[in-house]
Order: sequence, then structure tokens, then C-alpha cells
Amino acid sequence: MELVLIAVIGLVIFGFISVYNSLASLKIKIKEAWSQIDVQLKRRIDLIPNLVETVKGYASHEKEVFEKVTQARAALMSAGDAKTAGEADVQLTSALKSLFAVAEAYPELKAQEGFINLQKELSDTEDKVAYSRQFFNSVVRQYNEKIVVFPSNLIAQLFGFKQEAFFEAEEADKEPVKVDF
Repeated sequence: MELVLIAVIGLVIFGFISVYNSLASLKIKIKEAWSQIDVQLKRRIDLIPNLVETVKGYASHEKEVFEKVTQARAALMSAGDAKTAGEADVQLTSALKSLFAVAEAYPELKAQEGFINLQKELSDTEDKVAYSRQFFNSVVRQYNEKIVVFPSNLIAQLFGFKQEAFFEAEEADKEPVKVDF
């Protein structure tokens, strides 16, 4: 009888430790996933000055567009969390759309090899950012599920594990892009 009791207590303790470790592991994966988004956003931020300088040479009278890109880039660089970074990313995406619209007006710029290479790099970075966001949201979903599902929800409450926010698109990003020539 005592042996059965010890075995049951051992299984409960093992299950408790296992659930706690899986929650802690998912929390670390969330930090890693956010770090990957951050790396790609920084890569994007580093490409933007080169792109702006390339376009500036052709369209120096478009000062407002360049200022918006610079301000949005600065906002993204200073973002401290996923929500702020998401909002700054929306601003930067909008500003970059304006920059590319300016570039459309200059056929010789669009044909320049440096500009083409920068566009390809930025496009590649955008793909990586999108993948990183998707991975982040996947890990957050796994973590949030574990927090609300029995019996891990009891352990999560006991140790203060809280749900994490998803990296979500702003409403402006969901609207169709307006192209105006």
C-alpha cells in the first residue's frame, strides 16, 4: 500500500515538474521567436538608409516622404515590445509604400542596379519578417493553449504564467493598397 502511495506521489510530482518545464520552455521559445522578429526588423532598418539615399539622388524635392521614412524607422528602432514594434512597423510599411511610389515616377531610378538590389534585399527581408511573425504567433498560441488547458492551467496560475499577446496586423494593413499615379 505504501509503495503504491509513493508511486502515485512520485507520478504527481513528475507530472507537476513536466508541466512546469514545458511552460518555462515555451516562454523561452517566445523570447527566441521575438528575437528573430527583432533581428529581421533591424535588418530592414539597416537597409532603409541606403534605399532612401538612392532615391534622394533622383527625387530630392520629395523631402516629406524621406522625413516620414526616417521618423518611422526611428520609431521602430526604439520600440520596446511587440505591440509598440507592431505599431511602428505599420508606420514604416506605409512610409516605404510612399517611397516606392516616388520611385515609380523615375524610370531611370527603377532601372538602376543599386536600387533594384536594394528592393530585392528589402523584399527578402519582408519575407523573413513575415515568417518570423508567423513563427512567433505559433509559439504564443502553443503557450497560451497550455496556460488555459487543464491541468497545466493550475500550475500556470500557481507560478504566475500569463498569456502573451500575438503579433497582430493593424487594421490599416488589412485594407487594400491604393496605388495612385
